[in-house]
Amino acid sequence: MKSKLFLILFLSAIATFAQRIPESIDSKKLNGTRDFTVVLPSNYESSPEKKYPVLVVLDGEYLLSPFEGILKFGNYWDDLPEMIIVSIPQNYGETRYLDSEFDEGGFPSGTGASFFEFIGIELLPYVEKKYRTQPFRIIAGHDTTAGFLNSYLYKDNPVFNGYISLSPEFAYDMEKRVPERLALITKPIFYYQAMAEGDKDEFKEKALVLTQNAKAIPNAKFKFASEEIIGTTHYSVVANAIPSALYFMFDGYAPISMVEFQTKIVKLDKGYTQYLIDKYTNLQEKLGIDIKPRLTDFKAIEAAILKNKAYPELQELSKYAEKNYPKTTLSIYHQALYYEKMGEFKKATKEYKKAFTKEEIRELTKDFMISRSEDLKNKEDKSKVEEYAEPAPVEEGEKKEGE
Repeated sequence: MKSKLFLILFLSAIATFAQRIPESIDSKKLNGTRDFTVVLPSNYESSPEKKYPVLVVLDGEYLLSPFEGILKFGNYWDDLPEMIIVSIPQNYGETRYLDSEFDEGGFPSGTGASFFEFIGIELLPYVEKKYRTQPFRIIAGHDTTAGFLNSYLYKDNPVFNGYISLSPEFAYDMEKRVPERLALITKPIFYYQAMAEGDKDEFKEKALVLTQNAKAIPNAKFKFASEEIIGTTHYSVVANAIPSALYFMFDGYAPISMVEFQTKIVKLDKGYTQYLIDKYTNLQEKLGIDIKPRLTDFKAIEAAILKNKAYPELQELSKYAEKNYPKTTLSIYHQALYYEKMGEFKKATKEYKKAFTKEEIRELTKDFMISRSEDLKNKEDKSKVEEYAEPAPVEEGEKKEGE
C-alpha cells in the first residue's frame, strides 16, 4: 500500500513539474534575497478567470513533492481543489532553525521574528499581487517548522486559515497558548496535527496536551483534528499524514458521493435542495472557494427528491439551477419535471418546449426535452397540487377540526 502511495506521489509530481516557477524577493525583513518556488495548477493558464487558495509549504525541499502529488491526485478526481503552492526551501546550513528562532517566553524573536514578518508582510502580498489567489491560505511544516507555524495563531487576525502541523516541536508553552488562541479567534480556522508512533515521547506529550485543551473548548468555532499514526517514524509520518490533512481541510469540497447520498441526503425528511445550497455556500464562506454547483450534485439531489416524492422541491432546485446555469436547459427541466410529477401535464408540455431557447447541457438536449413534451401532450391532467399543499396555519383562538 505504501509503495503504491509513493508511486502516485512520484508520478504526480513529475506531471506537474513544468508548472514550478522559481521566484525570489529582495527582502527588507531578512536583509537579503530569499528564494522560493511557486507551483501553479495545471489549468492555470487555460482558466484565466479562476482564482485559487494558497498553500505555503515550509521545508520545501522535501515537503513540496508529497503535497504537490496528493493535490494533483485529488484534483484529478475533483476531491480536492486546485491550489497555488508556495514552497520555501530551508534545509541549508542552519536556515530552518534560524527561521524558527523563539525567545525564552516562547515567542518568535531575532531571525525567527524576521522570517515571521517576511511571510506575512512580503511573501504573501507578492504572491497575491502576481498570481490569481482566493483569500484562503494554509501553512504546513514538519517538526521545527511545524512548531513555528503555530505562532501565526498568536495574532488576533491570523494571516492563515489552515494549519498543517506534522510532528511539531513546540516552543515554550505553545501547547497551552494555541488552544487559548483558537478559543478567541473569530474567523474560521482549520487545524490538523499529526504525530508519529516513533516520535519522541516529549513531543507526543505536548501534542496530546494541545489536543486535550483544544477539544475541551466549548462551542468551538474552529475545526480541529489530531492523530497519532501507528507504524510511522518521525519522517514516514509525512507521507501518511498529508492526504489526511488535505482531505480534512477540504471536507465537503468533493462531489456528493454514493455514501453521502445514502447515509445523509436520502434520509432527510425535507430540505434536499437546501442541502445542496448549503454545501456550496459553506465552501464559499468558510474556504473562500467559489465554484459552480456540480451537475452531478444536481442529479443526486433530484434523485433524492424523486425517491422521497418531495416533488415541490423540484421548483426550488429549478430556481437554484437558474441562478447558476441560466442559459441552459437545466432549470427548465426541473420545473417541467415538477409539473409532470404533480400531474399537470399541459404545463409540463409547455415547459419542456422552452428548451428551444436554451443551451443544451449534458443529457438535457433539445431532442430529449421535446421528446418528453411529446410523450405528455395527450395525457389528461391529474393534479396533485392540493395533495401536496401545506395546511393553513391555525389562527390563535381557533379550534382545530375535531376539537
